Amino acid sequence: MLNSAAPEPIEGVIFDFHATLVGGGDAGHWIEAAFRRLRDDADADPGLSTDQIAGLREHLDQIWQHAHTIDPGSERDLSRDRHREVFTRTVALFPGVKPDLIAALYAVMPEQWAPFDDTLPVLRELKSRGVRIVVLSNIGLDIRPHLDRAGVSGLLDGVVLSFEVGLVKPDPAIYAHALELLGVPGDRTLMVGDSPRDDVGGVPLKIRTLILPRTDGPVHGLGMVLRMVGNERGSTALS
Repeated sequence: MLNSAAPEPIEGVIFDFHATLVGGGDAGHWIEAAFRRLRDDADADPGLSTDQIAGLREHLDQIWQHAHTIDPGSERDLSRDRHREVFTRTVALFPGVKPDLIAALYAVMPEQWAPFDDTLPVLRELKSRGVRIVVLSNIGLDIRPHLDRAGVSGLLDGVVLSFEVGLVKPDPAIYAHALELLGVPGDRTLMVGDSPRDDVGGVPLKIRTLILPRTDGPVHGLGMVLRMVGNERGSTALS
């Protein structure tokens, strides 16, 4: 017989960062920004044909999937130096890319990240309901300046970055760290991410988990979070 007991209400939400709250942007624009940086810095010639640029765009569009083949243990997310090294090696898998272009691509990468159209509305609605919010990211960079620029920081109760705590998802220990910042037990917490490999590590801590696969459009489907949290405060969930 099915257990009809209702689950504990969700009082805290942990969000992944990249491909969950922000998209990686258009790879073509990323390359153009790197070319501008080269021209401004050293008037360097990237030396790529039109066909090569098109191929590089496809390569960059899957950059972190490619990086996993080089760094399956996500060691890049434990230090700034390792993060840059793995990025450099991963881009260099594409033939013909010069080191100065790789350096320019890395330098302008954070500028390409943009919040999905539903990111701020959903975070604001959660905040209005009294739900606590933490961002948990496997990353070797400090994303706080970007969160500030995107208007996200003021809606958060904490940020957990793998390179700062020396842990990477899916290790349950990094989720335990996020729960401490939330001040919410695992069975009253929801994890929202895009990776069925990395973002399920909170399950042993009784954290419910929502995986939203990568989307190419401006809306990521984060309204589902509001439906899962419930409508206790009489607010209307976003579609």
